[in-house]
Order: sequence, then structure tokens, then C-alpha cells
Amino acid sequence: MTPDEILSYPARVLTQEQRETYFDKGFVNVDEIVPADILKSLQDTTQDFVEQSKSVSVSDDRFDIGPDHNASNPVLRRLKSPDTASEAYWNFSTGLMADVAADLVGPNVVFHHSKLNFKWFDASDTVKWHQDIQFFPHTNYNVLTIGCYLADTTMDNGPLAALTGSHNMDLFNQYDADGNWTGMLSDKDAAGINMDAVEYMTGKAGSITIHNARTLHYSPSSKNPVPRPLLLNCYTSADAKPYTPHPSPTVNTYKVVRGSQVRWAHHDPRPCQLPPDWSGGYSSIYAAQAGEDKGAKSMM
Repeated sequence: MTPDEILSYPARVLTQEQRETYFDKGFVNVDEIVPADILKSLQDTTQDFVEQSKSVSVSDDRFDIGPDHNASNPVLRRLKSPDTASEAYWNFSTGLMADVAADLVGPNVVFHHSKLNFKWFDASDTVKWHQDIQFFPHTNYNVLTIGCYLADTTMDNGPLAALTGSHNMDLFNQYDADGNWTGMLSDKDAAGINMDAVEYMTGKAGSITIHNARTLHYSPSSKNPVPRPLLLNCYTSADAKPYTPHPSPTVNTYKVVRGSQVRWAHHDPRPCQLPPDWSGGYSSIYAAQAGEDKGAKSMM
């Protein structure tokens, strides 16, 4: 569906101005949209998983931990696939967030994946400049991620930042010179970004960020010793079909969460770089950008 076609449907949750901002900039943030009771449930559930991670010494299929992680100083970088980890997370994915997605991809919405990323007081927690769609190419670009801040997020907490209008620019190469997947721009490409056009999406707990899968984004390291969790849910329009294996599928992958399945795929003529073959599994963007996934090569 085109932006005009999507905007012709009545809004469920967002204002028309917020929807238009998303299509214009490639992202939008919405302050304190999550009801207090739902937010509290998500926060309590998240703290339970942080406690559970203290018993883990190496990353596994649920927890992605930093090199200095230990029981007294947990450095949980990511809770993988929260949609299967707790009913609270899945209810959130299929509830309010699915309505938000429908306002921006159209009435037929497919769940792609979820993850829960943490920011710790550690310079290594920077998420470098990248675009999402190269991780999971689709036949069109009605693919987006909605992040929910589970704690107040200021410039000291490493907020999500995005380059205005970058969803309409060319996609970047996210392999290094040796053909290894890095999941990020090269230093040269990143140095060319116009930082004057970058917006930092801060917000109170319960605020959300939404960015298109083509949008260039990153988040700086946190300057706050209190960890900042960001719950992310990715959705696609039902007429956006994947070209490659899913990086980390769950039982909920490709479920229709609003509307119905469709019989025709929509094809955007703009090309998209292909990622490595994810059929053998995927760790995390932290591992890729830190060089922990050396050997992940192009599918060519």
C-alpha cells in the first residue's frame, strides 16, 4: 500500500498529524501513550527477567549478555523474543502496539519479531548507525519497529536517534571490506551523516518511538548508571513478503495481528541488500557490531 492509501483509513490510535510525520520523516515519537497499568506490568515482568539473567554466564537463546556480565553486575544487553517469554509482552504486541502499526502500514498487519534491548552505563552499549531492512528484506518497505520506553529516557540514557528523511534515501552496505556482515554503516559512511538533521527521541516511560525499516538510526551510549530498557516490536503490512529466512523466528512470527492475510504481494522497485543466511540462527545486533559474529557472510 502507498502512504496515501494507508492514510485514507481512519486512525485507530495515532493522530493524522503523527501519521503524516512518520511518512514525511521516516519516524515519529509519541509521548506517554501506554496506560499506567500496562506499563507497570511490563516493568515488573522485565525486572523479573533481569533477575533471571544473573544466573547466566554465557549468551543463550533467551539472554544476550555483555562480556562483563555477572550476578552482582548484570549486563543484560537483550532479552530475545519477549513475545514467547511472557504473556504480558505478547498481549502488548497484539494489543495497543498492533493498533499503532495498523495506523502506519495499513489495516492488515503481520507480526515480525520483538526484542527487549537494554542500555547500561557502559561505552560499549552504543548501537551504531544502521538500517533495519537489510537484516530482513521484504518485497516492500511497509516494515516498521515500535519501541516502548520502559523507563524515562533523556539524552543521558542513550535515546534512539534517527536521520530525518533517510527512509527515502539509498540503502547502505552493511558488510565490511572482507565481506563480513557487520549490521552497521562503515566508519566512512557514518562520518558523512548530517548530524544537524538527526533527531533524538527522548520520552517518559510509556512513550513510544516508531521508525521505518529504511530509516537510518542509532543510539549513543548511556551516561546514567540506571539501565534503560526499550521494548521493541516489529510489524509489516500483510502485502510485504520476506525475501530471506527470518533471523530469529518464533511461534508468533508472521501471525496476522490485525485485519487478514492478503493474496497479492506489493513490490517496491527499490533494491535491498541481502543479509547472510540466517537459517542457522542469529545472535544480536550487539554481537554483529562488536565483531562477535565474524564469519557471517553474504548469501552470494
